Amino acid sequence: MQTTILRLPEVKSVTGLSRSTIYSQMAEGSFPKPISLGARAVGWIQSDIEKWLDSRIAETRKPTL
Repeated sequence: MQTTILRLPEVKSVTGLSRSTIYSQMAEGSFPKPISLGARAVGWIQSDIEKWLDSRIAETRKPTL
């Protein structure tokens, strides 16, 4: 299985979130943390972002009582 790394512009595009929201949610522990790609570069594992999106979709589609 090949691992795809997404940089911030791609993560913003896929999620529809702003940079500040992404980093704020990471600090809260509600968004996947990036991996280090070098001294000043990070990226997110695509499958982690896809799982996060799936969980957000599932949560918003829960039936309310």
